[in-house]
Amino acid sequence: MPEDRFPALWSGQVAVVRMPAEIDATIADDMREALLSVLNLGARAVVIDMSRTSFCDSAGISALIRAQRRATASDAQLCIAAHSDAVLRLFSLIGVSAAIDVYPDVSTALASVPRAAWQVTGSPSSPRDDQARAVEGDDGATAGG
Repeated sequence: MPEDRFPALWSGQVAVVRMPAEIDATIADDMREALLSVLNLGARAVVIDMSRTSFCDSAGISALIRAQRRATASDAQLCIAAHSDAVLRLFSLIGVSAAIDVYPDVSTALASVPRAAWQVTGSPSSPRDDQARAVEGDDGATAGG
């Protein structure tokens, strides 16, 4: 299941989705589904945590772009936290960083999220309170609080 490989941590309507060390064609479809799932649950902002990712191929890039399109259609913010030189170079060459904001770490990415996204609106598509979990930045501090 995508939820197991790509865990999402929630705070309000903000989700941080953790990516594995390597993203390739064997997991790109599951990655896309995991990202679309959090958007379908009502996320107003999604931080894709690629801080552990050191490799991403074209299938992974395609999954990111498709998630960005869905986020835009849903009026949600999508951004990436990544610091691997190889991944950042790929994003620059292919133009991912022109389409999706890229930050050096999760804390910085979370700081870019508009305050309104942290509020739970109670809409039917928003995550249930018992599913919500605190989102922690790289320094262990709970974000959005």
